[in-house]
Amino acid sequence: MINVSNVSKIMGGVPLYEGATFQINPGEKVGLVGPNGAGKTTFFNMITGQYKPDVGQVSLASGTTLAYFSQNVGEMRGNTALEEVISGRGNLSEMQTQLRAFEEKLCDPDLDPDEMNKVLEEMGEVQTKFEELGGYDIESVAAEILSGLGIGVNDHHKPVEDFSGGWKMRIALAKVLITDPDVILMDEPTNYLDMETILWLEEWLKNFKGALFMTSHDRVFMNNVVKKIVEVSPNGVFTYGGNYDFYEKEKEIRKKQNEAEFARQQSMLKKEEEFIAKFKARASHAAQVQSRVKKIEKIDRVEVEADLEKMSILLPEIPRGGNDVFILNDVSKAYTLTDGTKLEVFNGLNATIERQEKLAVVGVNGAGKSTLLKCMAGKLKADSGEVKIGPSINAGYFGQFSFENLNMNLSVFDQVKQLMPNASDGFIRNLLAAFLFKGDEVFKTVKVLSGGEKSRVILAGLLSTPHNCLILDEPTNHLDIHSREVLLDALKRYEGTIVFVSHDRFFLKELATKVLLVDKGSTYLFPGGYEEFIEKHPH
Repeated sequence: MINVSNVSKIMGGVPLYEGATFQINPGEKVGLVGPNGAGKTTFFNMITGQYKPDVGQVSLASGTTLAYFSQNVGEMRGNTALEEVISGRGNLSEMQTQLRAFEEKLCDPDLDPDEMNKVLEEMGEVQTKFEELGGYDIESVAAEILSGLGIGVNDHHKPVEDFSGGWKMRIALAKVLITDPDVILMDEPTNYLDMETILWLEEWLKNFKGALFMTSHDRVFMNNVVKKIVEVSPNGVFTYGGNYDFYEKEKEIRKKQNEAEFARQQSMLKKEEEFIAKFKARASHAAQVQSRVKKIEKIDRVEVEADLEKMSILLPEIPRGGNDVFILNDVSKAYTLTDGTKLEVFNGLNATIERQEKLAVVGVNGAGKSTLLKCMAGKLKADSGEVKIGPSINAGYFGQFSFENLNMNLSVFDQVKQLMPNASDGFIRNLLAAFLFKGDEVFKTVKVLSGGEKSRVILAGLLSTPHNCLILDEPTNHLDIHSREVLLDALKRYEGTIVFVSHDRFFLKELATKVLLVDKGSTYLFPGGYEEFIEKHPH
């Protein structure tokens, strides 16, 4: 269906890959993995024809229909959410317009009988084709997909320009899903999605009959959907016949085989070089020496594959705080909507969060998880009740909109210096190196950074400051899988208290020691990890 054959590509003077070869077969679900900047999105752009390979070719089987979901949703206006999604099936949308035009003509009392027969005949042909393509069901299918992606029925007829960026992403995703193509390309489809929506999308993709080629920073999502992995790495492009967990195990096996092969070759080369050095001055061994020199020259050298660079987070010593870190007494919060009505987020919340707990706050979209964290961090004031912080608690906060706190015109170095004014320049350089900002990269201005790089800047300051409590709202957003796992390792080692919201199931499972469910305005504190919580509260 899609064939990538011996492809090499250079971007900005830097080779992304050489001799890349893989294929995507009908109905196959394939994951694309690799570090940020490795060239994953470039593969999508070559498949869609936006870019051309420098060497080799990317070909699609004749008649293959393709849909592409990217992080760039483009301009959306002039339609309702439902109309925008239906427009994804361009042919049906055009037919709908034609049928309305025919109906308007037939309503004309002065219409000539011959003209009426002509209109009826043309209308009948369009209606037949429209029905064959599922046109009479398209509105209900579009509504079902929108609802599955978290956009309620009341918002289906809302103008697209009234939606925020994150919700426009969902509309764009729905527009791709409704096309029912032979193959869907997806670049980070789970970004900005909450847990319920991720689960719905996961199920939809598993049932999708076409092929799928996608990137995702959510390893559980990847594990549950894909059955093949294409890895883009500095060492080349490799294919693995399994899900993400299988890929990780096989990659480790391949790495050990590579190291063993390298060691064997080095041992052989050493023996040959020792023989040459020992006998090169002896005329009696001249032919043997020459033969071995030629043999060495012809050998394809095995190179040890470089490990991907990861963040290495050194945590500071933190002061011990009181045993009761937060006490919530009858906490309530509501928002006033534009029409003047009040939306109650939660009411009468009561909970005690104790020292060294790693507490996951979970609940459906709109339950008030982020609002609760903001109240605890002092970013929002509760309408009633009390959020009491324990003695000697110094809390650090990472929010969904923490980027707004960055000065876009500062360099990375100056931004972190501003966060840590008492730190030496050497300390900051070493800290930034640990967060993968090395050499001149520390002088890049914040405004040119990717979302993942901005997150790393904020986390660098937050995790290097001796807070004894961390309040983290979606800390893994924008981070790739490797960066998420290094962050996870640091938070597991962290000796303070963590209160966090995440839609990453692997992160939740690995980090949470307790779970606070926010549901219908009340809370329930579960005294166990996330997996146990899901077993007892599957819905």
